[in-house]
Amino acid sequence: MNMNRLKISLALCGAILAGNVMSAAEPSFIRTASSSTPAFETDFTDAAEKTVNAVVCIKSFSSRQQNPYGMQGGYDPFGGMFDFFFGNPGGQQRQQPRQQQKKKSEPVQTGLGSGVIISEDGYIVTNNHVIDNADKLEVLLNDNSSYEARIVGTDEASDLALIKIDAKGLSPITFGDSESVKIGEWVLAVGNPFGFNSTVTAGIVSAKARSLGASNKGGNMSIESFIQTDAALNPGNSGGALVNLNGELIGINSAIYSNTGSYSGFSFAIPTSIVKKVMADIRQYGTVQRAMLGCSVVELDAKLAKEKGITAVKAGCLVKDVNDMSTAKELGLKEDDVITAINGVEVHNFAQLVEQISKFRPGDKISVTYCRDNKSYTKTGVLRNSQGNTAITKKGDFAELGCAFMKLSSETKQHLGISNGVQVQGLKGGAFRDAGVKDGFIITEINDVPVNNSDDVEYLYNQVMKDEDNEKVLFLKGVYPTGKKYYYAVNLESNE
Repeated sequence: MNMNRLKISLALCGAILAGNVMSAAEPSFIRTASSSTPAFETDFTDAAEKTVNAVVCIKSFSSRQQNPYGMQGGYDPFGGMFDFFFGNPGGQQRQQPRQQQKKKSEPVQTGLGSGVIISEDGYIVTNNHVIDNADKLEVLLNDNSSYEARIVGTDEASDLALIKIDAKGLSPITFGDSESVKIGEWVLAVGNPFGFNSTVTAGIVSAKARSLGASNKGGNMSIESFIQTDAALNPGNSGGALVNLNGELIGINSAIYSNTGSYSGFSFAIPTSIVKKVMADIRQYGTVQRAMLGCSVVELDAKLAKEKGITAVKAGCLVKDVNDMSTAKELGLKEDDVITAINGVEVHNFAQLVEQISKFRPGDKISVTYCRDNKSYTKTGVLRNSQGNTAITKKGDFAELGCAFMKLSSETKQHLGISNGVQVQGLKGGAFRDAGVKDGFIITEINDVPVNNSDDVEYLYNQVMKDEDNEKVLFLKGVYPTGKKYYYAVNLESNE
């Protein structure tokens, strides 16, 4: 190197080290800070200490024939890109050696996840997909004590569940305010990836009110408004805690963005604004009280705004249809109105609208701000449920059908010329009797699905009760022992 060049380079380095940065004439529009940036706090130990004892490991067991090492991802509604993380790493569908196969009636471990203690007496919040279809749940605390848990209630729409262990003096987590969380804020994720208990990872909030699009697939209503973070999460973290640097819960970890089922950049957590409401409803009512605005919307974008002549707002939810007997109808909302705020909280997209409505119950009053003809209006209305009223919804129970179901003999099937069916017996007060069903009626199909035993009936009942989008009705097709065919519609709406 030329010695003159070397001297200049060394001089420049010396100037930089001394804090005197030499530069060419800077354009006048560039703003230069006059003081150095203060160091930011990166000590996560206090938040970790407050959190690890509140996060538990949940093992699920089932007597059904499934992959004994767990279901990677729980289920995959996003075509392999968005995986719920739950179970064995790598997504390998490994089978036990034949000589180690369990008996069908003996429960085997089918999954592994996390949960968060929310009360001293043993209530724990987790993901619905962590405990779904489990015959037995085992909870392992951070001190290695183990408990068997029972399911208090579940909510498939928000992918949340509440379970309970018989314990006292536990260390519940403190809830924080997920709505006050800022993008770029440091957060910690605590869970049990790959079964490694009380693992803590750190990251930042990458985005808020993120939707993964599950509500557009499969037909069931999905409550989605995730906190997106880059904290490293893997199979087993599902149901664990996302906390701020004060150790306060701001979300329940639920999904990752991945092609492999393991961490590759982004993770998603259900915000506490939704978690608190769902948990309170399950404890108080046994099921979630779901409020509906009663209109279909699409997110406003530049193309739609230009097409509709909307210039007053650049973001919001454009109303497409308004349902009868709905809050939207009461408010006078019309097609092409743009909803911009709920109770003064701005909603720029569908996920934000869902999050705000999810905080309320049927019967609650809310104010809706919307734009019509480029003018802003705010009106107040009462939220309703999916049936258009404000009644409290009771927890569905298979026993509400009010009867038992007896398997048919081959002789009876042959005599009536049917290939399958189950017979109603011991009919008493309940939904079946209210629908006009009489003792001895043989059900061959429910909602166009053939039935053969009580388990088939219970399965179809549970499927109908889980479906938030459709009316809760069982359509029965069958025959009486006399050969007379009948059809019944059994209303399962249990509103008071």
